[in-house]
Amino acid sequence: MTHVLTLIAADGASLNSAELASSFGAAQWQWLDESVAADFFFDQPPVLATYRDRLDAARIDTILQPVAGREKRLLISDMDSTMIAQECIDELADCVGLKPQVAAITERAMNGELDFHTALTERVALLKDLPETALAEVFAQRITLMPGARTLVQTMRARGAYCLLVSGGFTFFTRRVAEALGFHAEEANRLEITEGKLTGRVIAPILDKQSKLTALQQTAAVQGCATEAVLALGDGANDLPMLLAAGLGVAYHAKPAVQQAAQHRINHTDLRALLYAQAIPKSEWTA
Repeated sequence: MTHVLTLIAADGASLNSAELASSFGAAQWQWLDESVAADFFFDQPPVLATYRDRLDAARIDTILQPVAGREKRLLISDMDSTMIAQECIDELADCVGLKPQVAAITERAMNGELDFHTALTERVALLKDLPETALAEVFAQRITLMPGARTLVQTMRARGAYCLLVSGGFTFFTRRVAEALGFHAEEANRLEITEGKLTGRVIAPILDKQSKLTALQQTAAVQGCATEAVLALGDGANDLPMLLAAGLGVAYHAKPAVQQAAQHRINHTDLRALLYAQAIPKSEWTA
């Protein structure tokens, strides 16, 4: 068998694998977690577009990939709206009463409608004179980890994968999120702060989509693994280059333009779906 199709059902949904196997024409199938996740094996992969509407209606996510090399050696992930449920810059903007305006810019930038550099500098400028203490307040009071994030990172790390958090957001948040989840390292943009207040500027160079791709390539080289052995996750347009370069690049609850361009997508389940995609059953999860 050359290809495997992994189906993962959302909470409250379930898989009827015998019926699905018949529909797909799979040569064989097996449970990863009964009624929740299963693998279907093929000599010739099915055309998923034929089944997409039915599976989406049933709240079932799909990952179709080669059988060989399923378990990845490097995890590289975006932070905002991927490893955490919020966009940090939007929450900071709420502190100065500008969340709707900033969130609208964020949405357009993440859907690829605006230049990332311009959108970032424009939004950060609106934060000028925000007290540095607001960063800690936002992290403590507003930031929540994405469901399944810690399980994904901790399980991959325990199995020998290197885990890198890379974000177009800010180091104040990536350092804390990386520590909370168990990432080995993190990279992000740096806010300029003078006399306890944000100046409204980002310290150059700005970490953007090319920076994320470079981080993937350089980290893979240091870790001695091919890009085929990389799992990349993100939701925005600035994540696309690394998603397309990775062996398994997944648009996670992503913006429409990103979902259309990425090869894989997760819309109904949480980050633990990516463990099933690597043939790691629930009995082997950490955390």
